[in-house]
Amino acid sequence: MRAGRLRTGLKGWGGVGAMAFACVLAVLAALLLPMVPWHGTGGGGGGADDDGHGVARGSQARAAEECTAPEKQTLEPSGDDGPTIDEIRARKGEKRKLVVGVDQNSYRWGYRDPNSGGDAELEGFDIDLAHRIAKDILGDEDAVQFKAIPTDQRVPAIQDGRVDMVVRTMTINCDRLQDVAFSAPYFRTGQQVLAPKSSKITGYNSTLAGKEICTAAGSTALSTLEQDQQDGRLAEGVDLRTTVPNQLDCLVRLQLGEVDAVVTDGALAASQAAQDPTVELKGDAFTTEYYGVAMKKDADDLVRRVNRVLEEWRADRAGGWQHSYDEWLSETMDDAAKSLPPTPQYLRRS
Repeated sequence: MRAGRLRTGLKGWGGVGAMAFACVLAVLAALLLPMVPWHGTGGGGGGADDDGHGVARGSQARAAEECTAPEKQTLEPSGDDGPTIDEIRARKGEKRKLVVGVDQNSYRWGYRDPNSGGDAELEGFDIDLAHRIAKDILGDEDAVQFKAIPTDQRVPAIQDGRVDMVVRTMTINCDRLQDVAFSAPYFRTGQQVLAPKSSKITGYNSTLAGKEICTAAGSTALSTLEQDQQDGRLAEGVDLRTTVPNQLDCLVRLQLGEVDAVVTDGALAASQAAQDPTVELKGDAFTTEYYGVAMKKDADDLVRRVNRVLEEWRADRAGGWQHSYDEWLSETMDDAAKSLPPTPQYLRRS
């Protein structure tokens, strides 16, 4: 855990304040971090709730019968080095860093606090985890280079080798497992609806009929809604045409009155509601999903190493998972027990 971080309480902002915050973050996104270039669309799929709704929604996942629990499709933890880790350590000088794809405008997950002044450092729950992994692999929590990645570029950035891993509120699902490897889950969440408090929308139900919904391109929210619309589970007449590169852009669209609601992970929606007290979560989560660290398919040594880091992070009572949760997320979410992933289960592949 890094010391000396400045936490600024943003609760109580009105819509204008939240808009200013969003605009500042958008400017910072353009200026302060290198943006991974776009080359197409990656990712997709969805989660599953306790009664089986929406299990592995993509067509690839439906055909992949062996992938019924994507959060369990990972390798056993290990502290051994291997070719991927050796390559990272072999980097010279200032390039000897772990390159991590992150978000920089998801409040309390990966963002720059505009009130901290100067060159605001990235901070948040995902950023804490990235520093922890860098400390384990390179011996220095600051030996990490962050690259801002749009939602739909997370998978391509890994496949192209532009990043070593992505730590960016990324849901583990069967479709993505066709293209990247995941760590064990480190956070539990689910899709939820965000709308103005004055809205008559009450959740993921018939009150969405005829409404325009914003989602991030390449997100599980979009693929879930598209599949539900195709299967007749989505309310009639819902307009899904509004997609944006990053989730914060949906909050701006909602504030401007350009859309009626936002659908995203409940963990992210709670953070957006904390930014703007004129909006709120509507209804319960309608899927269950797990965030994981994404890496290249053949990077077995790195996957095992990250899984060991996650076990240690979760067990560390002084500066681990619970500490980061309390610092960043406890004010916006119900309680840690609802967010902790299940006890990891691993594949025994040599």
